[in-house]
Amino acid sequence: MLLVGLFSLRIVDVVDIILFAILLYEIYNLVKGTAGIRIFIGIIALYLIWKVVKAFHMQLLTEILGQFISVGVIALIVVFQPEIRQFLLMVGNLRIIKNQRRRFLFWRFKVNNPINLNIDKIVKACQKMAETKTGALIVIAQQNELAQYIATGQQVEAYISEVLIETIFFKNSPLHDGAVVIIGDKIRAARCILPVSNKATIPPFYGLRHRAAVGITEKSDAIAIIVSEERGEIAYSYEGRLFENISPTGLSNLLESLFK
Repeated sequence: MLLVGLFSLRIVDVVDIILFAILLYEIYNLVKGTAGIRIFIGIIALYLIWKVVKAFHMQLLTEILGQFISVGVIALIVVFQPEIRQFLLMVGNLRIIKNQRRRFLFWRFKVNNPINLNIDKIVKACQKMAETKTGALIVIAQQNELAQYIATGQQVEAYISEVLIETIFFKNSPLHDGAVVIIGDKIRAARCILPVSNKATIPPFYGLRHRAAVGITEKSDAIAIIVSEERGEIAYSYEGRLFENISPTGLSNLLESLFK
């Protein structure tokens, strides 16, 4: 009977299993490092237990657990609202799909939307601020224009300039506290307020600047560059992940790969 069942397995069933595994893996990546990971594992465990008791025809447990499963969708939306938002942003972001085509060979979307970004001036400003231990947080938008975060800051609307970036983040400047948002070849706003990430994987010695960088990249496709005031190091966050102690050359290569 087992062999008959194996031979009766259709190609569409195999595809169904593979797609489900990919979806489960991507959901796990979204909640990994957050408080939601324990809830995610708990939900999977509850669902498996429900399937087991149902297979053994345990009527009482099946009925009780079935009630939990039936209202589980609403509970998931409430508990995982930030993660669901990030997942939908990822699905709707064609640039991310393009970047993932090496990973999933059946995705072959091609997006031609170059952003005219003055990379050299940004990198030089970050290098100088790192040398002088001037804290900075620079957010560079891609497809998502970050209008809700720009609205929280001071409008600038100036072309990218090495001197202007350094002036904004000078410790006695009224605009230094908060983030600078860059779109295209312009600094759109300064002193912007960003969402703060609650990821447990962020080292505890990092302050709000690093957590805000991770927070904005969790909720959008932007890249956030951080210059540490304490250590004089350059770091960046992308797709909700934090990359530490980056050299100016490494930062330049990263921006080239994303915007050119």
